Amino acid sequence: MRFVVVTGMSGGGKSTALKMLEDIGFYCVDNLPVSLIDKFVELIATPNSEITKVALGLDVRAGQSFEDATMVLERLKNSGYQLEILFLEADDSVLIKRYKETRRVHPLAPQGRLEEGVRKERKVLENIRRQSDYVMDTTHLLTRELKEEMDRIFVRNEEYNSLIVTVMSFGFKHGIPSDADLVFDVRFLPNPFYIEALKHKTGNDKEVQDYLFGFPEAEEFMQKLTDMIRFLIPNYVKEGKYHLVVAVGCTGGKHRSVTLANELYRRLKDKGSYGLKLYHRDVYNRSL
Repeated sequence: MRFVVVTGMSGGGKSTALKMLEDIGFYCVDNLPVSLIDKFVELIATPNSEITKVALGLDVRAGQSFEDATMVLERLKNSGYQLEILFLEADDSVLIKRYKETRRVHPLAPQGRLEEGVRKERKVLENIRRQSDYVMDTTHLLTRELKEEMDRIFVRNEEYNSLIVTVMSFGFKHGIPSDADLVFDVRFLPNPFYIEALKHKTGNDKEVQDYLFGFPEAEEFMQKLTDMIRFLIPNYVKEGKYHLVVAVGCTGGKHRSVTLANELYRRLKDKGSYGLKLYHRDVYNRSL
């Protein structure tokens, strides 16, 4: 039997993740009191049971002690159950924004400030987070991207190290992305903007790509950049990083940065156990 515990920060995407697991054949139970977990597993794991995949949602809504929950889960592991813990989280600002959009009350701050509730919840969950097999940061994930990450783990059974790499293109004239971890300036390449036939195209068009990679500097830069990112990724994983944003910038974020971001994404894709996203921030900015 495959037994998955889905937990994490309120607003992190736990309910959505449980629905996705249900869609791929998991028997899902949400918010079961800690005192009933042992009995639930005992009943589910009876011989000849038709249920082979179970997902249990666990959160702070019932005011349950996560110290007790951690002990129960540890006891189950020691008893031989193949238990996996998926922890979903997001940046504080995103969690607060999601709560405000849904007008829900935070379970640990029913009459107080959302910020205080989020802070308390992080403290409560820190032990179970440390024990988690998968930590998924949904700060920048779309629903379809979350599904892709879930499929990687629970359908394709790929190795997963909880790091999601976002390759982003941007234009310096619109500002450096505030969430960028690594920023690379590709304004050393000739600008297709000044070529009449390419001016109104973007780095998503083959004509622009062929033009830029006609310069040997573009290929040399791409080789060096790809090698460096591949070197850095396992080291970031080792240090416990969960989200890495690699930002590639040119003047307007339409030609050079888009072309090279696309190529970096292509070269990194399917080369490791990390999640990978591609995002063009300014390619369709009307002020270009």
